[in-house]
Amino acid sequence: MPYVNIKVTREGTAPGASSTTPEQKAALIKGVTDLLFEVLGKPHNATTVVIDEVELENWGVGGLPVPQYRKRVAEDGNQSK
Repeated sequence: MPYVNIKVTREGTAPGASSTTPEQKAALIKGVTDLLFEVLGKPHNATTVVIDEVELENWGVGGLPVPQYRKRVAEDGNQSK
């Protein structure tokens, strides 16, 4: 019985959104479930998918909280132009 845990940052991908939409979550759940069936033959009714949304400041990349990391990447990108 597959168990898949998807972790995403809590931020919207559309203007004004502050989290992943229910439609996006449903698409992730269906997509992962279908993929496990297609690749491993796992039955749809045996697959569990959990989506955790993590506050942006609780997610880190490169030793920095994501907001600081993105700021650094943006600054580095501007310097290379």
